[in-house]
Formats: sequence, C-alpha cells, structure tokens
Amino acid sequence: MDIRLISCHGRSWTKSWLPAVAGSLLACSLLPAAQAAMTENLVTSPVAMSLGNAVTADPPGIDSIHFNPAGLARLSGKQESHSFFGASIRTTASFHSRDGFNIGGWTQDPLDGTQTGPVRQTLYIPVYGLPNWRLPAAGGAGLGLSFNNEGSPFTFATASYITQAMSVDRTKDPNDPGRFDGRLVQLQRLVYLSPSVGYKFSETLRVGAAVPIAYSAFALNTDMRMPNTLLGIIGKIQQGWCPPGGGNLFDTLTIGLCGGGDEGRLNPFKKAANMNLDLTAPIDPTVNLGVLWEPADWFGFGVVYQSGSKTKYTGRYTITTEPMLRSFVQGMYSSLFGPIVGATLGMPSSIPQVQSGTVTATIPFPTHWQFGIKLKPVDMFQFNFDANYTKWGDWNAMTFQFDQSIKLLEMARLFGTGDSTKLTIPRGYKSVWHFGYGLQVNATNKLTLRFGYEPRKSSIPKDKIDLVAPLPDTKLYSVGLGYKLDDKSEINIGASYMKGSFNAPANSSCNMNCDNFLNVIYNPYAGMDVSGDIRVRYFGITYNKRF
Repeated sequence: MDIRLISCHGRSWTKSWLPAVAGSLLACSLLPAAQAAMTENLVTSPVAMSLGNAVTADPPGIDSIHFNPAGLARLSGKQESHSFFGASIRTTASFHSRDGFNIGGWTQDPLDGTQTGPVRQTLYIPVYGLPNWRLPAAGGAGLGLSFNNEGSPFTFATASYITQAMSVDRTKDPNDPGRFDGRLVQLQRLVYLSPSVGYKFSETLRVGAAVPIAYSAFALNTDMRMPNTLLGIIGKIQQGWCPPGGGNLFDTLTIGLCGGGDEGRLNPFKKAANMNLDLTAPIDPTVNLGVLWEPADWFGFGVVYQSGSKTKYTGRYTITTEPMLRSFVQGMYSSLFGPIVGATLGMPSSIPQVQSGTVTATIPFPTHWQFGIKLKPVDMFQFNFDANYTKWGDWNAMTFQFDQSIKLLEMARLFGTGDSTKLTIPRGYKSVWHFGYGLQVNATNKLTLRFGYEPRKSSIPKDKIDLVAPLPDTKLYSVGLGYKLDDKSEINIGASYMKGSFNAPANSSCNMNCDNFLNVIYNPYAGMDVSGDIRVRYFGITYNKRF
C-alpha cells in the first residue's frame, strides 16, 4: 500500500521547506501498515482507488510519482495536495481435523474446531520501532507538492508513501490459534524521500523519473509448535514407558527418554518456543520510470517501471524455548547412552531458555511493471484499463542468518536442517499478471463520478498459502467522485471494499498444514483443514490546490 505524505502547508516554498520535511517524516512515522502481503496500490490515492488503480495512462496529479512519473509533466505552476484516509483489515481462519487424523499416534489436536479471533493493525515507527498499542483500523493524513515554471518542460515533485506493507496482529487474545503462524507480522516499506521529475517532449509525449528512498522494516513474533510424526511417536513411547514424575533406573542406563520428568514429555501440539525478529533497512533506493503518450483526446497509453531491490535487513532476534524441549534434552544427556544418540543425531547437549543476538536477511522488494490505456469515446465517459505484473517469484524463500548456532535449530538437524545458524522459511510465491478497470463519468462541468473493479490474482499459490500471508485471489470494488470547488481547487473522494477467501485441505499447503515426516519448518497445523478469508475497507479524501 502506498501513502503520500509530504511537506508543508504554506505557500512560500523557501520558508516552508524545513517544516515540510519535518512534518512529512512525522506523519509517515504515524501511518499504519494496514494490509496483508502482496497489496500493491491498495490505499495509494482516492482517485486511483476509485478507478480500480487503472490510472497508468491517466496518472492523478502528484500521485504520478508512484503510478507514472511522466504524468508530472502535465502539471503546471505550484500545486499541493492534502489527503486523509482510513482503512481496516479483517482476516479469519478456522481449523478442523478430518476423520483418521493421526500425528504419530496423537489423534486429537486441541485446535480442532477453533477459529482465530480479533485482528488489529500496528505500525513500525522509524528509529523507534514497534509501539505497544494496536489499532482496530488505520488512519492517516498527507500532503504533496509539485513545482513547474511557466513555459518550462520540466516539473519537479516529491512525496512520501508506503510502497509495501502487511500488518497482522493477533496478540489481543493470548490463546488465539493463529499465534502459531504469526502472532504479529509486520512488513513495511516507507518512502521518506522521492525526488521526481517529469519532462514534456511534446503535446503528446511525456516521460518521467523518480528515485524513492525507502526505510524498510520487518518484524515477526510467533509462537512455534511442531506437530511432527517422529515427535508424536516419541511422546507416545514416553507415555507408556515413563513413570509419573520422572524416570527409572533402566531408562537412566539407556537413552534417558524419561529423565526430563513430566516437563520433558514430548507433545506435538504443545508450544515449543517463541521467536521474535525485528529487522530494518534504513536506506534503500529504487527507481520509477514512466512514459505517457496521448496522441489524441480520446486515447492515451502509459507504462511505468518500478525497479526492485535485494534489500538487506539487519536487526535483533530473541528465541525463547519452552521447558518441554529443554527438559527432554537435559534428560537424554543425563543418561548412559543418551549423549551418544544425541551426538549421532546432531542434537545439542543443552538448550538455553533464551537465545538472542543479531540477525541479517535479504528480503527482495519486487520489480513491478504496469501498462495502461484510456479510451474516451465521448466527452462524458472515459474507460481505463491497466495490466500489472509484479515479480513476487523472487520470494522463493526467506533466509535469516544468525550470529550464532541456534540450539533450537540444532534439534531440527534430523529433518534435514544442516546449518543451525540459518533459518529458511519456504515461500514459493509466483509472479503473476492482474488487471484493473475504471470508468469515469463527467456528470457536470464540476462533478466527476468514478467506478472501479480490480480482480487481484494473488501471487501466493494455493499450495503455499499460510497465516503469515493470508491473501488469496481477491476482488476489489470501488467508487468515488471529484468536485471542482473553483478554477484552482478540487476535492476527490474514494471508497473501496476488497474480499477474498481460501480453503486449504490437509496436506495441500506445505507452508502450513503438511504432515510429511520432514515438514518440520514450518507446518504448525499439520494434517488439518484450514479455511479463511480477508476483507479490506478503505475511505480516502484529497484536497488539491494550484497557485
């Protein structure tokens, strides 16, 4: 999602520049990232949203910085744009076990028949980080500026906005079943400076360029459990072999399955650990390039290229391990042959309650192309059509490099995790096309009505969906209007509603619910049917003024 927030309210550019920059950064720090992953252009501007984001061939004012910088060359004089918006996200998921459900002898998952609870949004404030409070909806305000000398082919502008954002917060209910696949997930890319220029070659051809400089943040807090067949089998053996409260002499002389006491009894459905990651990339520039060709009043063609970036994040991690695994390992290594078995399997000799340190990760910001045409058969009606392509295929996996061996990951060596200093979370996303459609009706000389429809094909295949990124194919419906207050000012209003649902039967998504022997990282709902939906509501208003 993109949010424009710029500069100052005054008309004197020299006097207002410093407060403009300060106001821009402050406003950006107060803006929530309210949507789920793969949500390009969801709250960019009221005009664009009300036209289904099909505006590449008719970019709206200063918002051209994002949609097509060539559109800046259509602006004249000094302009400023004040915007206000509100947006909310609601996502749910429910869990059900099929007949014959069995994870290593365990046939009843306590999450069977449950449903996720309230979802809230949060934000990542640059430098400060994540605040403790949560919001039921997102809200914000912004301001944009552009400048053109009379008769000059150049137009200059700047903007601040969020080009990538996802926020899912399930911390309100400590027992929310969604906590095992992201208690809190925050991905936010804030453009805090975007020097831009549009150039007018002729009355029909314009080009433009922008250099967005972004502050990116990624935060993940999740409880972890490991419903795995092998863990289930060992847990059942413990139930039949180990006496209540501790071990026995024969167990001590063998491999020590009972040495951890009641706390060391393995249960595949029990919380094993909590992982908290907080990473940022303070300076990460990209490039937007655009072309706008309008050979006739009734036809226009536009194209924009937004370069990607292999953004390198750095930050901190904290992994807190529950007594179950810590006591189990302690019991094994207190027995006669347990250390031999543990060393053979590559298991750690002990697991600390807390491990923390520094972590790095390269998380790509995908390249994006957008092509658009506008058709105006009569003065009253204009039709817009856009085609979008985003290279989400770069998100094949997310790898986090830790500054030390993570003892909890050493437990996973048996399942093919060779390097315990790295955590690789498979994604398997796809690069896809999706389209947007817009209708603009010039009802009167002052009033313009707008309608949009955008069937958004998800970049997350059905066999890769999970609760970290719960975004299936969706449909977005939008309406809006523009009203000219006088020759130099206008107001634009837009509203939209987006909805989509998914159904992932057991073993259909190995990012979430596969129960294969090696699917430890990461399938917290192994063997369960998972279904859910997502709903996004948006309302925005913009006031534009020319001087």
